[in-house]
Amino acid sequence: MKWKRNTGFDQIEDRRGQGGGALGGGGGGFPIPIPGGKAGGGLGSIIVVVVLFLLFNFVTGGDGGGGSIPGLGGLGGGAAAEPGGTLNPQGDTDEQLAYVVSSVQAFWAATFQRAGKDYPETKLVLFDQATSSPCGQASAATGPFYCPADQKVYLELGFFDELKSRFGAKGGDFAMAYVVAHEFGHHVQNALGISEQAQQQAQADPSQEKAISVKVELQADCLAGVWAHSAKSDLEPGDIDEALSAASAVGDDRIQESTTGRIEPEAWTHGSAEQRTQWFTTGYSSGDVNACDTFA
Repeated sequence: MKWKRNTGFDQIEDRRGQGGGALGGGGGGFPIPIPGGKAGGGLGSIIVVVVLFLLFNFVTGGDGGGGSIPGLGGLGGGAAAEPGGTLNPQGDTDEQLAYVVSSVQAFWAATFQRAGKDYPETKLVLFDQATSSPCGQASAATGPFYCPADQKVYLELGFFDELKSRFGAKGGDFAMAYVVAHEFGHHVQNALGISEQAQQQAQADPSQEKAISVKVELQADCLAGVWAHSAKSDLEPGDIDEALSAASAVGDDRIQESTTGRIEPEAWTHGSAEQRTQWFTTGYSSGDVNACDTFA
């Protein structure tokens, strides 16, 4: 992937080299699954019409007959901690990561603006070993995740080494871009009120928790694909293959088979390898948020 240097560093909170720190209280994040890591936040059954209403009115700028879109009004980006740590303006990984964060957020800011809304810009927290999070422990074993409590994305770069060595992903800079875009997809869902609706319905019908979690995760994959479509001019040969390889590697079936030797669909929380690649491809091919109706 092509990227510009010295872009997006103000959107990264670098905690590398700062140690673990005290952990925040519960809250439940949205992680990419890593066996042995912290389980994702509970997501129960969500009413399909609510999701369609939120997405449709978001894209068209409508108000659903006079109502506002839940989750957008007055939503801020959480505490704006100063970037610091060991960000290296001359390091390719840091440069590319900062550019991707900037590109993803610029895309969603423009998309929200076309709908007459403000995008709540936030930060990516880059850490090593462990760090404090309002959604619970953030560590290398957690995997990347989005925390609704502070509206930030958390990432430990060692995750990508594990993707390659343990689960056979190709790796590459666009594999990292896919993961970042997926987690910011959860931020978009949070801003649209989808995450809140899901949590409310989880309390009403816990039996649907895993099934709806899969739909939410696949929608975040699709939203990542929509961003990738917008970044086509920056893509190079092989980039999309890297993203698809990463999406497949974190499919629940691939992880289950690798760690337990058996596949149990009833235990899935993120979707199969086929589902994840399918929905990323749907977003990438269409470039249309309305194509991301995983609840249909």
